[in-house]
Amino acid sequence: WNVRESSDLEFVQKETIKFCKNQKLKNAIIDSVVLLENQDYDGIKKKVDDAMRAGTERDIGHDYLVSLDERLSKSARDTVECGWSEIDEIMDGGLGGGELGVIVAPAGIGKSWALQCIGAHNLRKGRTVVHYSLELNENYVGLRYDTIFTGITTSNIKYYVEDVKKKLKKLPGKLMIKYYPTKAASVQTLGSHLKQLELQEIKPDIVLVDYADILMGYGKEKRFVLESIYEDLRGIAQIYKCPLWTASQTNRSGLNAEVVTMESISEAFNKCFVADFIFSLSRTMEDKQ
Repeated sequence: WNVRESSDLEFVQKETIKFCKNQKLKNAIIDSVVLLENQDYDGIKKKVDDAMRAGTERDIGHDYLVSLDERLSKSARDTVECGWSEIDEIMDGGLGGGELGVIVAPAGIGKSWALQCIGAHNLRKGRTVVHYSLELNENYVGLRYDTIFTGITTSNIKYYVEDVKKKLKKLPGKLMIKYYPTKAASVQTLGSHLKQLELQEIKPDIVLVDYADILMGYGKEKRFVLESIYEDLRGIAQIYKCPLWTASQTNRSGLNAEVVTMESISEAFNKCFVADFIFSLSRTMEDKQ
């Protein structure tokens, strides 16, 4: 409980299982000495076989021929909509559990606002939203959510405190906002935090990461590091069986593009292949005016 935020819990788990397997095998060998003296070779084989099975995965897989009912009951894709009907329609109802969605846009176009709009929509729907911010602190992210729900600008929220409180009381969902400094948190850090929430019986219906490109990764070449980060984020979505949305920055060619395409995605082109759904945002100078 005291180390639940530690980023090396997965390593500890692997080492613990390895140690227990060694102990099980060691005990089997010691017990086999007596069996060897009694020439009980079948008993030795059983002891060693049992020891070798220790710590192995118990799920042997999907038995195809007898599992039609199970396939049919689980075939429906459980989706969580983002709130924009046109995009939800393209996604056949929304982003599914275990899927990774990416919003691609140049700097300052509104990636963070778009992610927060997705979060706000799901909060209105009574879902549990976990929002990770790697740029803006928790209070400021909270103020921006206040703006989305009330229409009052973040700088004026302090003048309408009671009005804002009334609006927030009507929201049926739950929103957890967690801030980590840029490049100070890895995907494993987010996974540890989700485990901490799980211990407190908070299960996310949707996870937002603002944004993946500034998570801490491991390796020398940036493109491989980023690809690994996106793969690990998709892994988290699959573990918690919920959709995960994040954002990615374009390179310079995307700044004035009327339609941002995959060619404009910065650094790691391969992260496109990891994502289940990508949509881009663009805003030219003419749009801004």
